[in-house]
Amino acid sequence: MLGKLFLLFTIVPAVELYLLIKIGSLIGPFTTLMIIIITGAAGASLAKFEGRKSIYKIQKSLESGKLPGNEMVSGIMIFIGGVLLLTPGFLTDIIGLTFLIPGTRNLWKIVLIDIFNKKIKNQTAYVYTSNTTSQENVSINSDENVVDAEYEEIRK
Repeated sequence: MLGKLFLLFTIVPAVELYLLIKIGSLIGPFTTLMIIIITGAAGASLAKFEGRKSIYKIQKSLESGKLPGNEMVSGIMIFIGGVLLLTPGFLTDIIGLTFLIPGTRNLWKIVLIDIFNKKIKNQTAYVYTSNTTSQENVSINSDENVVDAEYEEIRK
């Protein structure tokens, strides 16, 4: 996990810097800077709009007695999309926009749900606690409407 985070925080900024330099040399530094500022402002506005819509849907689900799972996932994705749009760069802007636009966000949700379902079926979901001497092994059984989970504490 630490290796993946290290790659994320080194590779992504390096790619973003490369793209900024390359695109800046093609269209000019002022235009590049203006694109970054405009996408940040537009992204913040879109994230605010979509976030409010998501909160409204969560409230409606709760009022009708339903669990707002799908709406919660959308809310988290909207938040991540907003953060990505506020991060300077072209790659993060593109990914952030796809998290904010409802149609592409739904495609991302399908991919994420598929990943979660595979982890559940393979029983590879683990819960790590702040206690460094133990790890809980989570066993999850799933059908369409019910998730039954058990865990055991593993002492080192």
